[in-house]
Amino acid sequence: MGLFRRGAKDAATDEVSDATDESVDTEDESVDTEVDELDEVVEVAAEPFERVGGPWDADEVDDDVVRVDLGAIRLPGVQGMELRMEIDKATDTVSAASILLDGSSLQVQAFAAPRTEGIWDEIRGEIAESVTQQGGSVDDLPGPFGRELLARLPTRTPEGRTGHRPARFIGADGPRWFVRGVLTGRAAVDPAAAAMLETIFAGIVVVRGTDARAPRDLLTLTLPSTEEPAEPESDEPEQPSFDPLTRGPEITETR
Repeated sequence: MGLFRRGAKDAATDEVSDATDESVDTEDESVDTEVDELDEVVEVAAEPFERVGGPWDADEVDDDVVRVDLGAIRLPGVQGMELRMEIDKATDTVSAASILLDGSSLQVQAFAAPRTEGIWDEIRGEIAESVTQQGGSVDDLPGPFGRELLARLPTRTPEGRTGHRPARFIGADGPRWFVRGVLTGRAAVDPAAAAMLETIFAGIVVVRGTDARAPRDLLTLTLPSTEEPAEPESDEPEQPSFDPLTRGPEITETR
């Protein structure tokens, strides 16, 4: 049951009911070239975007944190997590990345945005309106990344009855990008279960690129490389390598 149809305006909000099954509708539509031209004008005249915490822009990070390269997103790896890449079968593009950890999941996507103006406030209102229109309920609450939504999404129980599944929508505005996360499972209602996934979200690095993009345009994700980096020869005893992806990545196709 889709609550949004994706276009240039609402691409960042087309994942609401799909959070219940971790699939994403990424049906692309053409973008007016005039929007790209406006993006270029804003880039010249704008002041730097103020940053108060992660996720981070690629130009803001210089650390030794182990991250998985997913193209537009570099994702921190933690022991025991599973990574699921979601692919739009119609366009053969990677639409989202989901981290599964201890009975909870965090789905992340990155979108283009204006340099000096955040879009999370507007998107949050659109998500809340759509959830209520579909028979769910939503609370706009303060959270570790600012305002967030605690939604109860309508769903069908195995007995065929109408039930509700909780989901937390979190977001972060950056310089010319926006990252949205959807927490489901225990992490949607249990702060202790959400702690590690929140840490992963805060450690995300966004590689926006310099090309002009329409606001809310989905930034391109890629499948992680499965090749092991070459190690220099050494006389030191070999140490166990850290593998943040114990099973992954798995690939889910969406239509």
